[in-house]
Amino acid sequence: MDIKIIPLPAEKMKAKIADQSQLGFGKYFTDRMLLVEWKSGQGWCDARIEPYAPFMLDPACTVFHYAQEIFEGLKAYKWSDGRITLFRPEMNARRFNQSAERICMPEFPEELFVKGIEQLVSLERDWIPTAAGTSLYIRPTMIAVEPVLGVHPSNHYYFYVILSPVGAYYAAGFKPVGILVEDHYVRAVPGGTGEAKTGGNYASSLKAGQEAEKKGYAQVLWLDGKERRFVEEVGAMNMFFAYGNRIVTAPLTGSILSGVTRDSVIKLAPSLGLTVEEKQIDINDLMTDIRAGKVTEAFGSGTAAVITPVGKLCYKDEVLQLTGGNVGGITQKLYDTLTGIQTGKLKDEFGWVRFVG
Repeated sequence: MDIKIIPLPAEKMKAKIADQSQLGFGKYFTDRMLLVEWKSGQGWCDARIEPYAPFMLDPACTVFHYAQEIFEGLKAYKWSDGRITLFRPEMNARRFNQSAERICMPEFPEELFVKGIEQLVSLERDWIPTAAGTSLYIRPTMIAVEPVLGVHPSNHYYFYVILSPVGAYYAAGFKPVGILVEDHYVRAVPGGTGEAKTGGNYASSLKAGQEAEKKGYAQVLWLDGKERRFVEEVGAMNMFFAYGNRIVTAPLTGSILSGVTRDSVIKLAPSLGLTVEEKQIDINDLMTDIRAGKVTEAFGSGTAAVITPVGKLCYKDEVLQLTGGNVGGITQKLYDTLTGIQTGKLKDEFGWVRFVG
């Protein structure tokens, strides 16, 4: 499918952010967006890159009432030699369609997913920040826009992509964060929508996140929804725990997201002298192992922050520190290696980098 490029009038062009240290995360958006429509009986059609603007949607749209919505997150980087790259976009395309299948939405052609993002990023290349720790965040989204009340899949969808120049996900940057283990609220259960990247999962996490923030914690660590015993994931990232050179993470059992960065850590680990084990982690055993010094580090993985060191963990009012509240060696090595590959400072031995234009 060809993508039509709609001209951008000069008067609609926005001023770039001069001080990249003030970018924050997800606050600013570029001049253009990609939009493709799906209509029952017609399929995907009308692909275009057009000036960034609000949608005019009917108040009865399915997305507002029955939450038919999915999204993805990936990044573009501008290397020191001026080349533009994406990091493993084909994995995001594949996961997007896995989410679509679960939420009863039409699959989006993976080739068009990547091609459309490449064209959009190429047009918006001047928006890509170059300061250390910055990137261009890419948000592909699909929403149901049929204006009818009724609990059934829509017959009209918008697939769209917007771009945002971003700094560090956490305001403090690459520093250890505190995590609160949630033992009251439940985010997802096997058979539910936990493995889909859909807005409802994040809406259901807000209450626990607010309560954790009031107590001084950056994120919530979710336990399984059935027994509230086994560690699953944090709201914005998958979790890893290091036992020396062995790192352990929860298995993909249908209630947690299959993270692109999680997969990258698992594939990268052996080249750094690390072994990876995917297994159920009993929170009580984990706390015992932290007290005994067996757990030497903990960190999260996700597109937004890449690798996030965890400095303390709180469960049932017991607070345990990890690595003395400092960044651990394994965590630092994984962060340096992944960001090095993404930004062109290190050679990509895995074929993860995709050049744009």
